[in-house]
Amino acid sequence: MESDERPGTVLSEAEAWDMLKRSEYGRLAVSVLGEPDIYPLNFVAHNGTLFMRTNPGTKLAELTVNERVAFEVDEVNDDEAWSVVLKGTARVIVAQSEVDEADTLPLKPWIPTRKYTYVEITPTYIHGRHFELGEEPERY
Repeated sequence: MESDERPGTVLSEAEAWDMLKRSEYGRLAVSVLGEPDIYPLNFVAHNGTLFMRTNPGTKLAELTVNERVAFEVDEVNDDEAWSVVLKGTARVIVAQSEVDEADTLPLKPWIPTRKYTYVEITPTYIHGRHFELGEEPERY
């Protein structure tokens, strides 16, 4: 059977980080007791980790119950797209010196609200792909 599947070009780890650094919005995936959740959020990539801000609630509770998370960003243009998936460990930043350092990052709430809790995601896996977009080939 002939296949014209074009799975895209695999990005190097450096290229994947470049994509993360130029992005502001992504999706955080968490799972507790086998129930997955996905949260859209803004973030910043800094020194090989991701940082986000949040408030007490479901997202924060879930990532403290299960620190293993996945994170995804993507971008689609007229003729190309890319996607980066990162898996890692999330931790709430509690040391004041680390909070002070995180406060210097260009990370502001996405919506007009105060968010005092910083979360750091340290990656254990990162994978990215670049895709050239186009019309579907003839089927028959």
